[in-house]
Amino acid sequence: MYSETKINVRYAETDQMGIVHHSVYAIWYEYARTEFSKEMGFPYRKMEEEGVMTPLVELHSKYIMPCGYDEEVVVRTKIGKLTPARVVFEYEVYKENKLINTGYTMHAITDKDLKPMNLKKIKPEIYQIMEKSMQDENKKL
Repeated sequence: MYSETKINVRYAETDQMGIVHHSVYAIWYEYARTEFSKEMGFPYRKMEEEGVMTPLVELHSKYIMPCGYDEEVVVRTKIGKLTPARVVFEYEVYKENKLINTGYTMHAITDKDLKPMNLKKIKPEIYQIMEKSMQDENKKL
């Protein structure tokens, strides 16, 4: 399953050339991931209240086409891989239905002290929600 998050490009997100700066995509990924978790039925805030943290351990972004100020983009987000100790979110960014960027973020699953945890054993309800969201990757949440 996936979610779609609409974002209108702000002037501050562009560089001297008038295009979205590469660093902004990581911020968009985070925003889209947060919205995805809400739509999945287990918001990040609730997960953190339950003692589950997901620190970033890897980020990859591929730039295909530029976009600029006041253009609308849609970030399509899904879970690409899930293990009891890691989760990989995948992103596709579209402008006018054209793919302009792809990326992924890998996150460790830890407790509040950032010690690795086995989510499947310690918080099986959260793991099951994440696992269920992967079952039909072509279906919108």
